[in-house]
Amino acid sequence: MGLILDEDFEGQTRFGVRVTRSLHHEQSEFQSIDIVDTQAFGRVLALDGVFQTSEGDEHYYHEMLVHPAMLSVPDPRRVLVVGGGDGGSVREVLRHPCVEHVTMCELDEAVVRACQQHLTSFGVPWDDPRLTLRFQDGVTFLDQCQPGAFDVILVDGPDPVGPAAGLFESPFYTACKSRLAPQGVLAVQSESPYMMREAFLRIVKTLRSVFTHATPYYAPVPIYMSGYWSFTFATEQRDPLNIDAERAAAIMEGCRYLNADMYRSAFAQPTDVLRALAEDADTK
Repeated sequence: MGLILDEDFEGQTRFGVRVTRSLHHEQSEFQSIDIVDTQAFGRVLALDGVFQTSEGDEHYYHEMLVHPAMLSVPDPRRVLVVGGGDGGSVREVLRHPCVEHVTMCELDEAVVRACQQHLTSFGVPWDDPRLTLRFQDGVTFLDQCQPGAFDVILVDGPDPVGPAAGLFESPFYTACKSRLAPQGVLAVQSESPYMMREAFLRIVKTLRSVFTHATPYYAPVPIYMSGYWSFTFATEQRDPLNIDAERAAAIMEGCRYLNADMYRSAFAQPTDVLRALAEDADTK
């Protein structure tokens, strides 16, 4: 019947895909890297046994992480992507004609090289002259940047454990805020509101302690545990629902998931999330 690649979540739940063939296996300096072929999702990237992305559903994640931030800033020219070694976020950023320069700062060069070889269907323009790749820790890189250096910062990181833990803490978010232009936006992946409830709430609350506004929003990502994922939009000035309709329509025309209706609905808040965040505010 073939190999099953399982993701185990804290010994409580498991999600697996049937592998038709293994394309890449490597132990890098930082983690194990696997790219496998499956019938259900096409090619799948897993790091340390945790599913990161797949050919079948990557558009749900990448379109939703990238476009709310990019469309909310009137003229985003300078963009930083922290993490995102598969390149899907960079691809979506570079679809915006106003972008003059995007830096992708990925800790593990081996992830990028594996994805460049085996996830070519993602259509990432790796040779675009506007793109600079930096292979180093995102926290350290940001410390080296000038204040106001970016119009948009996107944190496309793994779960907040191990080497990535610093990408979800207050000092990093504070550094992001100082490196954003006054009307800039930070968008981060913020875990599953159901399966990773404590981590999700901690990320949102931490962002709210740093930024004037931090709003979670939601999308399905079928290969992720529970299939229900969140992102958080953080800013001092911008409203995620105040976007240029003409510019948005041009971008959304090329999207596979995102359209105007999905965009608006993504920012609707579940009652249990509203209550949890309100309870935290009442205790302060």
